[in-house]
Amino acid sequence: MKRILISGIFIGLFITIGTTVAILYANGVRISFNKSENGKFIEGTGLLVTTSKPDGARVLINNHLTTATNNTINLNPGQYDVQIEKDGYRTWQKKIEIKKGLVSEANALLFPTAPKFEAITTIGISNVVMDSTGNSLAYTVSSSSATKNGIYILNINSRPLIFLGASGTQIVNDVLDRFSQAKISFSPDSKEILGELPNAYYLLSTSGRNDAPQDVTNTLSLVQREWEEQKQELDRKVLESFPRDLRRVAQEFFKDFTPSPEGDKILYTASESASLPLVLKKKVPSFNSTAEQRTLSEGSIYVYDIKEDKNYGLFNASDLKPKEKMPQFFWLSSSRHLIYARDGKINVVEYDGENQTTVYEGFFIDNLIFPWPDGSSIAIISRLSPSVPYNLYSISLR
Repeated sequence: MKRILISGIFIGLFITIGTTVAILYANGVRISFNKSENGKFIEGTGLLVTTSKPDGARVLINNHLTTATNNTINLNPGQYDVQIEKDGYRTWQKKIEIKKGLVSEANALLFPTAPKFEAITTIGISNVVMDSTGNSLAYTVSSSSATKNGIYILNINSRPLIFLGASGTQIVNDVLDRFSQAKISFSPDSKEILGELPNAYYLLSTSGRNDAPQDVTNTLSLVQREWEEQKQELDRKVLESFPRDLRRVAQEFFKDFTPSPEGDKILYTASESASLPLVLKKKVPSFNSTAEQRTLSEGSIYVYDIKEDKNYGLFNASDLKPKEKMPQFFWLSSSRHLIYARDGKINVVEYDGENQTTVYEGFFIDNLIFPWPDGSSIAIISRLSPSVPYNLYSISLR
């Protein structure tokens, strides 16, 4: 009986010690048989989770090849230079701080060093605009006959680039008026297009052919008022999707805000210069060691991370050159990256403002870019020779 009791005690101790060791190991505690720099045999470490797209990339820590991506590394607390590289792709690099008992991440989206450059349209286009959803492009065609010229819609969310037609879908031609010369804009709900000609305004449906275009020249103010109400309603619905404690902060400090595709971050312009208050009553552990920026400058562009209640600066309005327009940022499908054009370059930047990568530096007009909804490509307006018309071209990001 005594032997059974002693065996039970030993088994219980073994299970308890094993469980404790497993918990400590999972929290990054390591036993060193050689004293560390601070003279301790037991050291608390942190974890670095490394991922990449595409996967199978090399991970270098302080210039030493350490592992491949889709792996977790134990590191002593401190700051590390992390590089992720793969043949045929641009190198990703970032300074990451490792903290005791916490998890940090190196999540790299790698871009090809020789991206594909392909024509989307061939008919010759101009006046390209994107709708608010990022799913449709509208443009004018004026290089053909009156029946071919007009306004076209291209749905960029419904099919891969390889299957796109040469000109999209024509919604109105030049038979009744010179729609190919119109300035065009989408309604906030993307269901209509307003065509502005020198002497008339037309309201066009985006869902099909407009054989009898609606002349709204005398009722333009009513259309504009209706569109403004649409925008306010859409903004209200977006605000209602935010956590309750965030809504008041967003109403006070955010304007022109756009949620990320996954809804966990918000791209916005600061409506005033102020200090952004904390939203979460209790701070949560952060996977991102980049220092945040809660001091807002009016007109500057930021990203707010809803889950971690952290705010990051993307572009400061004070950095604009004379007569330069504010660059327009677009979310990529990853919800971790944004793309924008400036000074003839197309750049991808992470949501915390770090690791900017130039993915294209060549000729395209007006710093206009149109990201594909699935994040596979971006579209630009360009031409390969002065003797040919402008067209839409895709640049692959994968």
